Amino acid sequence: MSEPPKEREQPEEGEQPEKGEQPEKGEQPEEELALRGPVRLLADRRFGPFFFGKLASSVGVWIYNVVASVVVFQLTGSAFAVGLVSVAQFVPQIALAPLAGAQADRGNRLHQLAAARLLVAVGAGALAVWAAFVGFRGTLDAALVIAMAFVVGVGFAVGGPAGHAIIPALVRRGELGSAVALNQTPFTLGRAVGPAAGAGLLAVAGPAPAFAAASVANLAFAAVVLRLRIQPRPARGDGDGSVRAGFRYLRTDPVAAVLLGGVVAIGLGLDPVITLSPAIADGLGGGEQLVGGLVSAFGVGAAALVLLVPALQAIVALRRLPSVGLALFAVAYVGLAFAPSAALAVGAMALAGAGMMIATTALTTLLQSRLPDEFRGRIMALWAVAFVGTRPLAAAVNGAVADTVGVEVAVLLMTGVLAAGAVLTRGRRTASPPPPHP
Repeated sequence: MSEPPKEREQPEEGEQPEKGEQPEKGEQPEEELALRGPVRLLADRRFGPFFFGKLASSVGVWIYNVVASVVVFQLTGSAFAVGLVSVAQFVPQIALAPLAGAQADRGNRLHQLAAARLLVAVGAGALAVWAAFVGFRGTLDAALVIAMAFVVGVGFAVGGPAGHAIIPALVRRGELGSAVALNQTPFTLGRAVGPAAGAGLLAVAGPAPAFAAASVANLAFAAVVLRLRIQPRPARGDGDGSVRAGFRYLRTDPVAAVLLGGVVAIGLGLDPVITLSPAIADGLGGGEQLVGGLVSAFGVGAAALVLLVPALQAIVALRRLPSVGLALFAVAYVGLAFAPSAALAVGAMALAGAGMMIATTALTTLLQSRLPDEFRGRIMALWAVAFVGTRPLAAAVNGAVADTVGVEVAVLLMTGVLAAGAVLTRGRRTASPPPPHP
């Protein structure tokens, strides 16, 4: 006797009908549509709102970061207490990201990302309410700010894997490279705009409006995410949805592990931009303005490469770009270590930012392109851990080396890490196709 036909799995709430169905009247099938570059993607009805919502959220996060740090320092006079703000945000991302990745593979990624941004908004909004109605007066209030930084960090950890995992569903096949590059940009631009905006709001209006602005920006992103309509996920079977299964997947796909190794190199190599810029500026006879110039130059160099990614991929094979970007990053750091003037140091930082963006975009595109969707959340959670989780180690090492041996040696140490990453991700190591997956 033949088996009765299985009931067709319904798309998750907020998703479009199955790809196999006919397109709506007046629409072309996806495979007949021309591929779009970064500028046209920003006008897309799905990717555009996601990008600008994420940009607003990133600006809000950096407003929160700078205001929380200033408030804690004013309350305690302790640099160590200020450091605890960053630690409170960082710890949840390392501890929870793998679990959040597993949940992103099992559940509704849009809902998970929206809930995460609501949590960030709650952390910032609670401080806005406290500042407006109670006020910040002493050490206990500083502890409250640190506690809310932990809440914000949990929001980052919960939403990060889901945010990365939905990118392929927002664009057409073949547009992933441009989409990945654009997806890196809001954080870079947020870091350039947010601190200045936060400091200005704090100086003019006080902490309550500044924290409120950070909260509203994240609420806006959550609202945008909930309105998105994305392509449905493939039908889910009875496979293992655990974190452990994600690590097992890497054993079947060593190329994915190599790509994550390249991300680790970038995560370590990013640290001198923050940790060593004050020492570099001091060595060149500059002050706070030069520190800001160095950090901003890195962001400008990274942002400038976003629009050039499609053209670059037309010249250099995608599988070769991770090594090219890491090598450029390393060469720029050699120039930074031996820069005889502030202008050359700023130029070296801009070149380093360009190398970072090339390598990060290529590594992420290659990784996203080869992942089966049922593992995407878990592997991209490992991407987040590789990118972020290495920074405390790098900061400790760079600070100790710079204090005992010299800032130039610390920069060259990270240059060696980047060069090793360039060797690890050479084209032939990233060229093999993904393993067959049922």
